[in-house]
Amino acid sequence: MNKDITTLLFDFDGTLLDTNELIVQTFLSVLGEHFPGEYGREDVLHFIGPSLEQTFTGIAPGKVSELSDQYRRLNRTLHDELVSEYDGVAETLRTLKSRGLKMAIVSTKREETILHGLRLMGVEDVFDVLVALDHVENPKPHPEPLELALRLLEADREEALMIGDNSHDIEGGKNAGVRTAGVAWTAKGEEFLASFKPDFMLQHISDLLELTKAAVK
Repeated sequence: MNKDITTLLFDFDGTLLDTNELIVQTFLSVLGEHFPGEYGREDVLHFIGPSLEQTFTGIAPGKVSELSDQYRRLNRTLHDELVSEYDGVAETLRTLKSRGLKMAIVSTKREETILHGLRLMGVEDVFDVLVALDHVENPKPHPEPLELALRLLEADREEALMIGDNSHDIEGGKNAGVRTAGVAWTAKGEEFLASFKPDFMLQHISDLLELTKAAVK
């Protein structure tokens, strides 16, 4: 029998904060400069989720550092103009926190970028732990980031749930031995995410209130 869910591991981009348009526009601009006419909107949707190193290694192995630096500079410039909070996220996160659940961010973005987004949403005080790209050797779908979060939270993997909008989140959760939840608002479509067989599919962030209800003492 499954244990109650007491620990929530959240991806950030595309899960809590809608950064999809920001990511698409940044990739289109950077790749348009280096590879004119080669990449359109549908192409760059596939780059939502993996780390920049993973993406640019597949595109131009000799230019990973240059392209990543350029991407980050432009991304910072466009960030606040192009991001928005998904419906009900801040309110739901605060309710979950008040119920005593252990909560962490597990992301393929750098810490400074995540913290900036959390401050924009006004929820920088909600999470007990933040595991970013610059905290690990191996990003998702490798289990290292999730295992680090569980250790820092002093949490039982059997009571943990990884929530995300991408295949990396679901595969990372399975690799770490935790239950997984996809989010139906993923930019790649609910059907795509469902193909990775998450344990749950959230239609709205508030679905987590029901999923964790049994853990509330």
